[in-house]
Amino acid sequence: MPRILITGSSSGIGLKTTKLLLDNNFEVIGVSRTTNPEIEKNPLYSHINLDLSKPQLIEKNNKKLLGDITEIDAIICNAGIGKFGHLEEFSLSQMSDIMSVNFISQAYLVKLLLPEFKRRKKGDIIFIGSEAALQGKKKGTVYCASKFAMRGFAQALKDEVAFSNIRVSIIQPGMTKTPFFTEHNFEPDDNFHSSLSPGNIADLVLMILNSSQNILFDEIVLSPLQRKIQKKPQRTI
Repeated sequence: MPRILITGSSSGIGLKTTKLLLDNNFEVIGVSRTTNPEIEKNPLYSHINLDLSKPQLIEKNNKKLLGDITEIDAIICNAGIGKFGHLEEFSLSQMSDIMSVNFISQAYLVKLLLPEFKRRKKGDIIFIGSEAALQGKKKGTVYCASKFAMRGFAQALKDEVAFSNIRVSIIQPGMTKTPFFTEHNFEPDDNFHSSLSPGNIADLVLMILNSSQNILFDEIVLSPLQRKIQKKPQRTI
């Protein structure tokens, strides 16, 4: 039974992917700060509580962590946070949190798993990126930088581990209807054609994991047919 580690498993794309994998008899280890009642009682699911905004704590506890994530067949680096605004509006702490969650901590988890992948001569590493890794846009300086970092990391790692029979893929989705937009003043338009669903990305992850081991899905850019956002109505007190 394949054993999968997925970050950001408690909501959005991560939750949908976790549910799909469990439905297909994968054993899933979720990594997030919270659990979700939709999956936590499934016998194939287990949970590791990690705050990915604090990579130094992950490093400090890496021996225990390695004991919890043995015999992993694939890691799905899905966790992400987004803050948008003009650069001068960001504090150092906010910049650090975005880079840590979206890139540094997940790169470190991959580093921890690589020796086992190389020993077994197999493994899948799947990054859930963003169209923000393809082109920088205003008010996205820090967020885009974190996604560009993940993309560059994935591209370099792909060549580094290919001859160990380890596959590295990155999915770059466009606007997706998830709780990601809860804290923002904009979201995809309600038009069906203006956004992706978490299930669209989950289906791609399952396809990659089930594909023949001689096939590499390098980088998949997944976009909604139309690109249209809407501003949320302002809350009144």
